Order: sequence, then structure tokens, then C-alpha cells
Amino acid sequence: MSQGDQPSTQTRRPDWAALTIAAVLAVIAGVIFWDVSRLTGLAGYSQVGPTTVPYAVASCLLVLAVWTAIEALRGDFPVRDHQEIGPVAWIVGGLTAQMLLLNTLGFSIATGMLFALAARGFGRRKLWLSVPIGIAFSFVVWVIFARLLKLSLPAGPLERLFF
Repeated sequence: MSQGDQPSTQTRRPDWAALTIAAVLAVIAGVIFWDVSRLTGLAGYSQVGPTTVPYAVASCLLVLAVWTAIEALRGDFPVRDHQEIGPVAWIVGGLTAQMLLLNTLGFSIATGMLFALAARGFGRRKLWLSVPIGIAFSFVVWVIFARLLKLSLPAGPLERLFF
């Protein structure tokens, strides 16, 4: 038997990223269970009340957490390539910028910045072009939702300039 024909005796270590995901899922399920437990007096006369679906969602999250933890401890997840932090940082930066700018600069500018920074995270290098395109698309979305559908989206200087 050649060296390539021998069975692999190397066992894989636990997948710490998957264990972290399992822990986060369990925490989210716990928060949902805790929050819904405070609504028990609202069920009324029906067996199905406002707590039914959140309990089902929390239960599914808990099952997923346990399943993910078992698979992580077995080492059954495939080996993944190393994740580059740069693209993720651009997208998280875009989300952060949108949250910080939404109430001051309005929906169009804040979401346009999110668009441009996310495009940069996906490899688009020309921010000078992505920012105005993102703002223009976001302004069209704002007009559709705020003016045509009468939904409440934060207006900023750009929206006030036209409406």
C-alpha cells in the first residue's frame, strides 16, 4: 500500500467559528424566550396568541444552535478559506454610516453612502462615481416610498430641496 492509500487518522479540531455562531444563536433564542415570557397575559381566550410565533422562532433557533454546536464539535464543517477583513469592513462601515447619517442627512444621502461603501466592499473602486449613483437610486426609492406609498422615511436636505 502506498502512502497515498492509507486512511487518514488525523482528527479535526472543533470549529471555533461554528461554536461561536451556535452560542450567538442560543443567546438570541434565550432573549426571545425571555422577552416573550413577559407577554403571557395577552393570550386571551385563544390558544394561538401573540406569543405563538416568537416561541416557534426561538425554538427553531435553539435547535439550530444545538445542531451547529454538535457539528462543530465533531469537526464536520468543511475547511473554509481565510476571510479577508477589508471587504467586510467596507460593508460594516457603510451600515454604520447609514445609521449615523439617517436622521441628519436623510434617507437618500445616508443610503447612498451605504450603497457606495458596500459597492467598494464588493470590489468597485470608483467611490467618486458610486456615491452619486447610490444617492440618485436612494432618492428614487425615497420618492416611491415616501411620496407615492405615503410611508415615513427620514427626509434630509436633498428631499426637502425637491419636496
